[in-house]
Amino acid sequence: MLEHGGNLQAAAERYGIPIDEWLDLSTGINPHSYPLANIPAQIWQRLPQETDELNKAAAEYYGTRHLLVTAGSQAAIQALPALYPPSLVAIPSVMYAEHAKNWLAHRHKVMPLHNLPEGDLPAEIEILVLCNPNNPTATTLPTSTLLRWHRQLACKGGALIVDEAFMDTSPEQSLCSKAELQGLVLLRSLGKFFGLAGARVGFVMAEPKLLETLNEKLGPWAVAGPARYAAQLALQDIAWQTNMRGKLREDSQRLKLLLTQYGLPPAGSHALFQWVPTEEAISLHAHLAKHGIWVRLFSEWSALRFGLPSDYGWGKLESALATFKD
Repeated sequence: MLEHGGNLQAAAERYGIPIDEWLDLSTGINPHSYPLANIPAQIWQRLPQETDELNKAAAEYYGTRHLLVTAGSQAAIQALPALYPPSLVAIPSVMYAEHAKNWLAHRHKVMPLHNLPEGDLPAEIEILVLCNPNNPTATTLPTSTLLRWHRQLACKGGALIVDEAFMDTSPEQSLCSKAELQGLVLLRSLGKFFGLAGARVGFVMAEPKLLETLNEKLGPWAVAGPARYAAQLALQDIAWQTNMRGKLREDSQRLKLLLTQYGLPPAGSHALFQWVPTEEAISLHAHLAKHGIWVRLFSEWSALRFGLPSDYGWGKLESALATFKD
């Protein structure tokens, strides 16, 4: 299994700090999650209803009816490679590692891209998999570039697969309205912006034939009824979404300034996290952990990803940064 953020139990055991005393900045999940009222008892008592209002709410939120509800975007990341014949799959070398892992597991050939091309893709690429915005670097590609690459791939039967898990803070940059295009697959999740990672709700947007095949592969009741109910409420609450986007932009800028103040200027900024390459990544990660702060370490690239602190966590983070190198 690959290492992911949020592994607080391992951190608690390693550093001897009770799990409820940690400030977890390792996941990029919104610390101000969507507030949920009590879930009606009948939702727990019946099988998930795939004809409920969730599909309608999702279609309105994402701007397309060509979608499938999945158990988080992770379920789609694991299942999609099996839907394609053995292909040459290009994936940025610095990106959410589950993508490359699963394409390799299904015997595709993965080409790491250390730099994305400025013009057309190399002709040998059959499938291109991207995160946009990228996780963990926050790089966001314009829709015009993505659509050009999509046309290049689709004309030879290939595909462009874009993981938009962090797109909710800038929905105007999404490709969801183009989801009906053949050879375009988009992934979304309620885990990051809505802060509902535990619900395990995601969506795949694509042409109907691919969605039908994926649905058959995932099987019935892929998402639990209570999770579907929670997702519907969150997707329909436009006022909460608007207010939260503003708050996250403010908190992101605050975090960027705080890190810069202590000699850690981010190389990439997103509303939910900051990407900080530094030669001292390993030692700073250990220092923060000893103070009960868990950030995501990317030792291969000597970098850290800082998620947003909760309201109580800002002072704790600043105190720990201030004592680094003391």
